[in-house]
Amino acid sequence: MINKIFDLFSLPTRDLLRDLIYRRLWTSILISSFGAQVTMLALPLTAAILLHASPSQMGVLTFMEVLPFVLLSLPSGVLLDRVRKLPVYIVGEITISLAVASVPLAWWLGYLSMSWLYVVGFMIGMVNTTAGSASQIVLTQIVPRDRLVEAHAKNALATSGAEVAGPATAGALIKLMGAPLALLADALLLLTSAVILRGIHINEVRQPREDAHFWRDLKAGLSFVTNKPLLIALAMTVGGWQLCYNAALVVQILFATRELGLSEQAIGLSYMGMGIGTIIASVYGYRISRRLGSGPCMVLGVAVCGVGWSLLALAPANNWGIAAFSFMLMCFSIGGVLIFINFLALRQAVTPEAMLGRMTSTMRWLILIPAGPGALIGGWMGEHLGLRYSLGFAGASALLLAYIAGRNPIIRGITALPTLSKQEEMQQV
Repeated sequence: MINKIFDLFSLPTRDLLRDLIYRRLWTSILISSFGAQVTMLALPLTAAILLHASPSQMGVLTFMEVLPFVLLSLPSGVLLDRVRKLPVYIVGEITISLAVASVPLAWWLGYLSMSWLYVVGFMIGMVNTTAGSASQIVLTQIVPRDRLVEAHAKNALATSGAEVAGPATAGALIKLMGAPLALLADALLLLTSAVILRGIHINEVRQPREDAHFWRDLKAGLSFVTNKPLLIALAMTVGGWQLCYNAALVVQILFATRELGLSEQAIGLSYMGMGIGTIIASVYGYRISRRLGSGPCMVLGVAVCGVGWSLLALAPANNWGIAAFSFMLMCFSIGGVLIFINFLALRQAVTPEAMLGRMTSTMRWLILIPAGPGALIGGWMGEHLGLRYSLGFAGASALLLAYIAGRNPIIRGITALPTLSKQEEMQQV
């Protein structure tokens, strides 16, 4: 009987979580995701409630997190192709923990201001520019390329666990301790994640090329991406989605607190909708991708996000509006998972190992260039026209983007992960 119960909960023979190295990576992602839930709520709530930030200031805060991607992505890609990726990933987790821990320290000393939050946001973005790219490459060093969509779906499932329990916990912490002090929880969780990552052993052998040259290698990365129509089509689609997402992001906390009158704890409970959406998309996303194809699955994700933002823009300021807020978060997470499990796998599948750092950073640079203007547009519209206009702009633009991307023959024609020939895989670029 005991054996039957064990068999019921045991993993399938080929499940990725049976691999010890991937399981440590997955556990680290789960823990750091819990911390991210705290920061996702505590940082904007600190700005909106404690510092009484305007919509334009919220837009600048988001812009400061995006700015490092525009400034540093391309050079960081060249450097990543020359160093081991795992140490960069670990140092990044530690650095972000110190950045978020500085907020309660500044608050306690009486120095906390929007300028301080701008600096913290810039530091978080700077680390995510380098360590975030490194973490994506580490996954390709652990998981076979033909299982990357499955791996990204499992990573999304780890994130979904945090998104279900994390927001309510974060809301309770913020209610109990205040938004600044709650950020200490994220700092501790990130340090725990870094400790787990230190236990991962990857035999990454770097063979520096004698003819390596920084600017030529940077140009080679740009050339590699711009000469692949698939990567350009992916960048245009996800870049457009980033503009819409950031336009909505800068006002959604303000909408919840000022239009719907939600408390910090109620906002945390509402964010559980995002976790539910991530679980749904993580469980079924891989199946949907196999059935529709990776390209159409991405288009579906963009459309689902657009529906969520559009409905919230029209929602009344009552209980139905609160339900619409939670529904929007669920739509966002479903759409985001459907987009990124395919986007990440597709771009990694067509890139030789020697080019992964530059490709990853170049693609992140391309898709995040529209994010900054999106945040500023959303903040300006929220302040001068009303918060609903920012949400409506995001929703309508996302639906238009889904229509355009769905008619793109490259995106529409992606029915399976492409593969590299042995010659392409061994290519030194």
